[in-house]
Amino acid sequence: MSSQPGRPGLSRRALLAGLTGATGWAMLPSGSSAGSPAAVPARKALAPPNPTVEVHLAGTDGWVSMPSGAPPIAPFWPDPLAPAGTNLYVFGFRDVTGLTAAQITAQRGKAQISAPMLVFDQETDIKITLSNLGLSQRPDLVDGHTVHWHGFRNAIPLFDGVPELSISVPIGRDFTYFYRPHDPGTYMYHCHFEDVEHVQMGMTGLVFVRPAQNAGTTDLPAGKYAYNDGDGSTRYDREFGFMMTEVWPEAHYRDAHIQTTDWTDYAPSFFALNGRAYPDTLAPGGDPLTGSGPLRYQPISSLVTCNSGERVLLRIANLGYQTHAVTVDGIDLTIIGKDASLLRGRDGTAQYQVTNTVHVGPGESRDVLFTAPGPGTYLMYDRDYLSLSNAGGGGLGGQATEIRVSPPGTIAAQSRPNA
Repeated sequence: MSSQPGRPGLSRRALLAGLTGATGWAMLPSGSSAGSPAAVPARKALAPPNPTVEVHLAGTDGWVSMPSGAPPIAPFWPDPLAPAGTNLYVFGFRDVTGLTAAQITAQRGKAQISAPMLVFDQETDIKITLSNLGLSQRPDLVDGHTVHWHGFRNAIPLFDGVPELSISVPIGRDFTYFYRPHDPGTYMYHCHFEDVEHVQMGMTGLVFVRPAQNAGTTDLPAGKYAYNDGDGSTRYDREFGFMMTEVWPEAHYRDAHIQTTDWTDYAPSFFALNGRAYPDTLAPGGDPLTGSGPLRYQPISSLVTCNSGERVLLRIANLGYQTHAVTVDGIDLTIIGKDASLLRGRDGTAQYQVTNTVHVGPGESRDVLFTAPGPGTYLMYDRDYLSLSNAGGGGLGGQATEIRVSPPGTIAAQSRPNA
């Protein structure tokens, strides 16, 4: 496991429902360079052992920053209660694995958005302990927290994180969830207690499940693959994860100022990738335990760096309440997976989709491959004009980042996602 840098129809509340656009793509013919043969070739059994991985997360509140150059939204943003260097109140998860009890308690009021990226191997036994540290800004609120692994098809109700059917962790208590993922792909996790509010406030994160094929098969060498494809068509050299969310400052202000929110008035002003809006998306990643500056608790960079000729995997998930369309000008994108499912027909033929725009509805994920072209800088952005501004201000903002391609052999091998 490392941290930081479902299938169609996954259930969400009505506010999270959305449709995925179907324009701008073409079916990739079988036998093309990124496709696969008509049938998956025979291979040795993929049956790894079940090592146990343990992760400890803490849920709390805190303060982060949207770009300071955006026009004010009086009286909601910048929040007058915000400490120096911050301007937005949030809830979030933190990775506190390996910390002492006293160190964990000290993380109260230091929420992170987006939550740590969690990476596991297929068939690993996973134990995720959640500690609820309470809300430092709102000690009057006694909200519980949960970890709901969205799209995960193997969870029993006890560990699914939906409080109506399982357990909500009260303040000052811990609960350990157990998972054994059988299906590789890109998932997401979020708090399901008061989920419309807690998701908007920032309790969202990405989960990657790596396929057993990475260890190698009779037909394929060990390497990096997105799925157990059987033919190597999902092989990649580098991977980058993107959690797409929207920020409605009015709701964040009202939570900080002990007011209620009418969610039917929903009108976000900021649009984020991994908890940041452009140009902050380009800033380097960091560690919230040791970092500094206004992005300390927004530690995941969205900048894509690669060498010309490399295959790059984009893991894109949407836990906002609106559909978003990710576009890259000048680079063909191949969608190989949707909602943690490889795009394959029943007979094993590839159903990959070649496009320059990837539509991602609320609660959905996409696995996208591209081959890095010649050296240069390529813009990756949301096609929706409103999602490309910060609070309606001038200039580029919101859900935008860059793909920076260097000459072959320039950048060393990637050590972790988004690095």
